[in-house]
Formats: sequence, structure tokens, C-alpha cells
Amino acid sequence: MLVRAVTLALLLTMSGLAGAIVVRHDVDDARYRVPATEFPALVDMPGEGHGVLIAPQWIVTAAHTLPVHSVLDQVTLNGQQRKVQRVVVHPGYKTLPQSLIDPAMATGEAMLIVVFLAGIDDIALIQLVEPVTDVAPARLYDGSDEVAKLAKLLGKGATGNGADGHDPKGPNRTELRRAYNRVTSAYDRWFCYVFDEPPAGEPLEGTLGNGDSGGPVLIEQHGEWRLAGQGAWKVVQGNVVTARPGRYGQVTCNVRLSYYRDWMEQVMSGPQPRLSSDPI
Repeated sequence: MLVRAVTLALLLTMSGLAGAIVVRHDVDDARYRVPATEFPALVDMPGEGHGVLIAPQWIVTAAHTLPVHSVLDQVTLNGQQRKVQRVVVHPGYKTLPQSLIDPAMATGEAMLIVVFLAGIDDIALIQLVEPVTDVAPARLYDGSDEVAKLAKLLGKGATGNGADGHDPKGPNRTELRRAYNRVTSAYDRWFCYVFDEPPAGEPLEGTLGNGDSGGPVLIEQHGEWRLAGQGAWKVVQGNVVTARPGRYGQVTCNVRLSYYRDWMEQVMSGPQPRLSSDPI
């Protein structure tokens, strides 16, 4: 339930997640670790994956972080369980069909999975039962000029380093880490970046790992870091069954929230559904 990758298209799409922060091999991991106060609006989905509080009663996440075989009834924010009233999934979201997974598992070639992931609307809104009063919502980036901008990434998913990648079967919920990268492309639903090998890249260059899906991708605007995207999927070169995600050169694509601004506003400002306990 975090960054869905292409070589991970199998593991990611089967688990529904994409993970924590993968770091440079030549920088001490301790420099990437940060306390929860770094980004209080971070939401932990059940098991793994993230969302972000964007209004007192609303959370935005990547749709593939949602439980597949159960109802989402609570999430964790600021160390507290918050009850969920309803989940609104974008009508353009589709789950990865088994008919694409099976051939990729058999052959190691997953280009059609990449095409599928690029064509869906991987976003959902979660409405809480009670408004949050102890955490300030994250402000949304209101531009659409993400290319070449420095992005800050946060997540608690799987970790490793760019030389070795991370173990796709390792834990997908670890400590909170922060890294940076620079946006290389942006179009319609997605903006993407490349995990550059040193000496190229940022001093704290990094990329998302399994379990980081839905995690915040922030861009600085008007003197503050604002929410521009959320971790979604990754393109991993080579055989998707044997390749290791999180190595240098891999591309990570993120849900581009500027593309969905009107849809989010429409959902959050629209009429509220009648609860079963409401009088008729």
C-alpha cells in the first residue's frame, strides 16, 4: 500500500503498497531519520502505506493503499486512532487485473503493467467521523509547475540504499525518514523523478520504497513545504520477478494533486451522505 513499482508491480500490486525511504549508500542513514514532528499531518494506513490530512475531517491517499478485502474503519494520526466515516475513491481508479500479473510473473516482463498504472486515477479521499483538532492540515501546492522543483519525501516504509536496493520481502513499516529529489517530468496525473547515483543528485537524495505509497511529496512554495503529490509506483528495470527495487537509476512516479484539485474540492464541499442513524 505505497509506492507501486513495476518490478514490484507484482509484489506491490499484490500487497497494494509501496514502501519507505531508500537512501544514498554513501550517507549515514541517521541523517535521513526524522521525528514525527517533521510532518504531523502524516497518516498511517493499517499495516503500511500513508495518507495526508488536508482538512480537519479529510485525508487524501493513493487509492491502492486501501484495504482490498476489508472495510477501512480507522487510521492513525499523531499517535491516535481516528474513526473513518466514509471513503471516496476516484471513479477512474482500477485495481490491477490478474490477467496482467500472471504473464509478468511467468516472463519477468511487465511493460503492460506500466501502461495500466499510468492510465488510472490512483487517488482517494477519506472522511473522518470527527474533525481533527490537534494537528494542522497540510496545505496543498497550488501550482502546476513541478518540473525541476526540489521535492521533499517522507515515509516509514521499507528502506535500503541505492547501491543494493531494498529487500521486497522485508518490513514495510520502519522509522520515519526524509529525503529529497528533483522532479524530472510532470504530465496529467503524474510527476516523476529519478534516483540519481552519487555524485549526481541531492546531498540527501532518496526515493520511496515499499510501504511509502500515499506518502507526502512536498514542494516549497511561499516559504513553506506544501503537499504536491503522493507516492504511487516505480519503474524497475529488468526482470520484475528478480530485480531489486530502490536502486539508482529507477524512476518513481507520484500522484499529481494539482491535476485532481477540482475533484477533491467537489467531494469535500459536496452534500454529506445520510448516515444509517439519521432520521428519515
